[in-house]
Amino acid sequence: MLTVEQVKAFERDGFIKGEVVLNDEEVELLRRELDLVLEGKTVKKPVLNRNLADKSEYGMSMEANETIVQVVNIWMASDIYLQHAANRTLCEDVAQLAGIDTLRIWHDQIQYKPPLTGGPTKWHQDHPLWPIIQPSELISAWVALDDAVIENGCMWMVPGSHTWGDHQRHLLHGEDHMPQHKRPELLPPGVEIKPVPFEIKKGQVGYHHCMTWHGSLPNHSEMKRRAIAVHYMPGNIRYVPVGNHPMRKHIHVQPGELLTGADFPVVYTK
Repeated sequence: MLTVEQVKAFERDGFIKGEVVLNDEEVELLRRELDLVLEGKTVKKPVLNRNLADKSEYGMSMEANETIVQVVNIWMASDIYLQHAANRTLCEDVAQLAGIDTLRIWHDQIQYKPPLTGGPTKWHQDHPLWPIIQPSELISAWVALDDAVIENGCMWMVPGSHTWGDHQRHLLHGEDHMPQHKRPELLPPGVEIKPVPFEIKKGQVGYHHCMTWHGSLPNHSEMKRRAIAVHYMPGNIRYVPVGNHPMRKHIHVQPGELLTGADFPVVYTK
C-alpha cells in the first residue's frame, strides 16, 4: 500500500515514484521478451511496433538519425507482459490512487530510446491523445527496464498540471526540450510551468495521471532507455468515438457503453 503522504503527493502533483517492483531476473526476462517482439519472433503480435519518428503522435519532428521505438500492447504478443500488467503491487497502487476497485488495461506501451540516437518525446498529455474514451481518469504505471536518468532521456513532469485541463493543442517542445505554451493566458491564474526530472531506477515504478504534462529529452548517452508503461482504466471508462486511435478497431461496444471486452482485460478487482 502507498502511504497517505504518497497519495496526497499524487493528488497535488499528478505523479509519484513507487517502489522497486521487479528484481534483476524479472527485468532481464522482460528485456528478452522485448527483443523477441522487436525482432518479430513471437507467434502473436502487438498492435503496433514502429519508430515514432515516422508518425505524428506527440507532434514528433525528430531528426532523421533519431529514434524512439514504440510497441503498443506488447501484452498481446507476450504472456509475460500480460502477467506484468497484472502485477499485484502495480494494480493495488493504481486502484488506491484512483479510489476504485476494478482495473482494466486500456493499452500498454514500450518506449525504447537506443543509445546515442534516442530522440525526445515531445511534451504532451496522455488523455487528449486518447480521444475515444472518457472520462479522463486513467493512471499509468511506468516501470523502467534500465535506469532512467537525465543523461539517457528520463521523463520530466510538470507538477500540478493534471488539474489545469486539456492544453494538448497548445503545448510546444522548446529547443531546450522544456515545455512551452502557445496561449499562456488560458492557464489557470497563478500557475507556473516548472518541469522536474522524473528519474526512475531499473525495476522501479513511477505513476502519473493521464492529464499530467510530461515529455523527455534525447538519449545521447551510451545507455539504453527501455520502459514498459501500462495505462490502467477504471471500470467506469466509456467508449466515446470523437476521434481515432490504434485501439479503436479492438472496440466492440456501442458508443456510450462501458469499454469492456477481451482486448481490455480486467487485471484487478478488489
